Amino acid sequence: MRENKRAFTLAVFTLALATLVGSFAFLESVDAQRRRRGRGGGIRAQVYVTQNRIPSRMRSERALIGFARRNRARNLRERTDITNIAERRWEADMVVAFNRPIGDMQFTAVFYQLIDGARKFIAPSLDIMVTGRDEKTFVNRIRLERPHFEPNERTEVVITVRRREVGRARFNVVGEHVRHSGEVNF
Repeated sequence: MRENKRAFTLAVFTLALATLVGSFAFLESVDAQRRRRGRGGGIRAQVYVTQNRIPSRMRSERALIGFARRNRARNLRERTDITNIAERRWEADMVVAFNRPIGDMQFTAVFYQLIDGARKFIAPSLDIMVTGRDEKTFVNRIRLERPHFEPNERTEVVITVRRREVGRARFNVVGEHVRHSGEVNF
């Protein structure tokens, strides 16, 4: 009888220990999933917008990111070679450097106008297709055209991967407003 009691106590103790270890492993996996979900699956992006010409002979990805960081544009200037102010546009290169491959075939650049700290969506967004699943850094030419973009406004570009924000850059869109003479001819 004494042996049965000992075996029963040992079985209960082993079962309690297994339950305790299993619950810790479960809680740890749930916590890891929450962390991944909260930060876009662990993907982060550095976003740089530059109007300086990117040298064609960049030796490495690190050199490209360094160039983009040093030459980032705080103010995008419009093209002044176009005489009609209503047809002018802003052109720049956007360098997006992810911390790891995104594991998808595209990511999206969404533009917002910042008004008193609040975001106002500017259409259209830019879907960027990825050529290789193992690449982490991308360079895209962007053209911001009127009437979607207004001169002398604060703008933010947000990079999303699977509808999660992973990076952003802010800049001012600088240019001339369309001037009207105030005269009416019939």
